[in-house]
Amino acid sequence: MSEQPKNTFAPSNQVLMIKIAVFLTLFTSYAVYSTVIYSKGTESEIQLTGPQAEKVAQGKYLYEQYNCVACHQLYGLGGYLGPELTTAYSDPQRGEIFMKAFLQAGGPRMPNFHFKADEIDAIISYLKYVDSTAVTYKSTP
Repeated sequence: MSEQPKNTFAPSNQVLMIKIAVFLTLFTSYAVYSTVIYSKGTESEIQLTGPQAEKVAQGKYLYEQYNCVACHQLYGLGGYLGPELTTAYSDPQRGEIFMKAFLQAGGPRMPNFHFKADEIDAIISYLKYVDSTAVTYKSTP
């Protein structure tokens, strides 16, 4: 009777259990991290004083109400369909006039939300505020 060769590629039960435990740990960690970042981690109260505070808060409200984060990113968080908006206000190729035009009429990949003039001003004020807080995003000359 001939001896059958041993299968050297089959992992032992102990190795398989370790792999499953590592996978479940990583998956659970990722799920918890994603839940925190996309719910609690992005909540913030705007702490501004002066006449622009209300307009910036209204712009943030509109940004959230129209779910802009589904397509656009702020501080690296959000969708990838539209451009990153963290420093759009100070970007020499975009800036305030460019953003107003897109908010008024939409674009090839951006729907026209039919914003009113005061809503456009509020969203621009919010993006200006975001731009002013994006110190690490701005390139140094």
